[in-house]
Amino acid sequence: MKDSHAYPGSELELFSQAVNWKGYLRDQIRGFLGPAVLEVGAGIGATTTALCRGEQERWVCLEPDPRMADGLRSRLRDRQLPACCEVAEGTTADLGDAGRDAGAFDTVLYVDVLEHIEEDQEELRRASGLLAPGGHLVVLAPAHSFLFTEFDRAIGHFRRYGRSDLVGLEPPGLELAEARYLDSVGLFASLGNRLLLRSAMPTPSQIWLWDRVMVPASRITDRLTLGHLGKSVLVAWRSPPLDRVRR
Repeated sequence: MKDSHAYPGSELELFSQAVNWKGYLRDQIRGFLGPAVLEVGAGIGATTTALCRGEQERWVCLEPDPRMADGLRSRLRDRQLPACCEVAEGTTADLGDAGRDAGAFDTVLYVDVLEHIEEDQEELRRASGLLAPGGHLVVLAPAHSFLFTEFDRAIGHFRRYGRSDLVGLEPPGLELAEARYLDSVGLFASLGNRLLLRSAMPTPSQIWLWDRVMVPASRITDRLTLGHLGKSVLVAWRSPPLDRVRR
């Protein structure tokens, strides 16, 4: 792998403790998870552990950073990841045997990953080619450019997304299935950090407060606001089912 794929990942261990957030996310996307899943940018495996319960036939953890890919392999050997998981080192551009055939996956998943990729539209176009008919391309990303802070810059974010911005990246041939904001309470906490604290990295106590207090509150307020407010944005697209492809 190229050195450019090395990722500091300083925030990953911090956010791996956000169990309520991971559980909330799983509830939001479980309906999009098919038998064969490609998780792009699997990192240290915290999202994999939260989302994959061994119900899939295949869950490919694609990770471009060699150090993190080694860590994922170690976790797999130690049975800290479900047996259906496998590790592929690289990107969607050099997927190799893990996704050799077009249409290999029922779900291609980006959880807090797309914002790290400079050519995001090309990335999604490439990912759409890996979808089986009727499959889903699912993206969760940090929301709102006005919330961009030193924290985003420190961990390699190129951008944050408005809902319409992310929806506008729709790859050719796919159709929109879901577009909503998540974590409406966290939005105001992030706005406070942007205007007042301006910290480059959240503290463990801040993560604890957000995950244990704000996320449970957001489960309620997100329903009340109908997905119109939040510090994260969730968008999913659907590949046409096989019967429509053949027409």
